[in-house]
Amino acid sequence: QVQLGESGGGLVQAGGSLRLSCAASGRNISTYSMGWFRQAPGKEREFVSSISYSGIFVKNADSVKGRFTISRDNAKNTVYLQMNSLKSEDTAVYYCAASSVISTKIDAYEYWGQGTQVTVSS
Repeated sequence: QVQLGESGGGLVQAGGSLRLSCAASGRNISTYSMGWFRQAPGKEREFVSSISYSGIFVKNADSVKGRFTISRDNAKNTVYLQMNSLKSEDTAVYYCAASSVISTKIDAYEYWGQGTQVTVSS
């Protein structure tokens, strides 16, 4: 079992930055691909970014390309999401998740955190 805990969310003005962290426990995540998803009020959960277990392969949603950067530190069992140039439409609960494969699909992820709220004011 892998337990995931997100942190770093908060309230920020449009154009600002936040760095989300996802700390894992219970098992080392070095063999898992990791992903970030988000869910805005009244909307379905959507893919944001993913990174392979090695950190070599990365996928990003078109809506965040050039603004968000996913990274990982396997030694710290932690994954990060650096979010720059934030927009009001980035407001959502952000979730990290672990998968055996790198994927943009929600169903591919086996373990999920509880989420952290990101609110961007315009």
